[in-house]
Amino acid sequence: MAIYWSMRLRLAQAFAAALLLGAALPAWAWEDYEQGDNVPMVTVPAAPPSPNRLPIFGLMADVGVPDGLIGSLAIRPFSWVRVSGGGGTNGISRGWRTGITLLPFAAGPSASFEYGRYQNGDANPLAKKVIGGGFDGSPLLERVGYEYMNGHLGLDFGSRRVVFFLHGGVTMVRGKVHNVDAAIRDATPQNAGATGTTEVVVRQDPTVKAIGSSVKLGLIVYIW
Repeated sequence: MAIYWSMRLRLAQAFAAALLLGAALPAWAWEDYEQGDNVPMVTVPAAPPSPNRLPIFGLMADVGVPDGLIGSLAIRPFSWVRVSGGGGTNGISRGWRTGITLLPFAAGPSASFEYGRYQNGDANPLAKKVIGGGFDGSPLLERVGYEYMNGHLGLDFGSRRVVFFLHGGVTMVRGKVHNVDAAIRDATPQNAGATGTTEVVVRQDPTVKAIGSSVKLGLIVYIW
């Protein structure tokens, strides 16, 4: 029984000492602070400055052949690569184009690969403006549409907010020629039926492919 009470007394003394120590510590700490004693200081290192990141999203506009006039959204996930996609017109109909450009030095030499398509449209008004008033139109130009692929080398000037570029190279164009029957009938003399002719029937619109040179100029303004 004496051991039991002795243990209880010791526990009570320890508890009281803890209370007194806890009450005294804040007072000592505040006194040390006011007296300017050596109070421990915690130093938090400043975060390193973030790298000077290039803007990623931009607006691009370019004009060329056979691309026409195209407005695109340009995305630059890395300094050496740029992807783009958008739409525009070739003066005949509306179309779209997507592509990728590689810039090994972030500016300067570049290589671009693009694919685009224009839907069918009437090219007679444009041909009449180019050729002149003596042009009466052609059935072959009533439905002109094509798809194309560009492989270009070029130069890109600027690498941060504003980029101007000049690209040129090889283009492959593919499209179908429509209204061949009507064009043949228009080319046949009116009196040919009296002497007898061979009738030509085109059952399927022929596909035409062409490979040639192309060039375009463009401007990119990065906004974010």
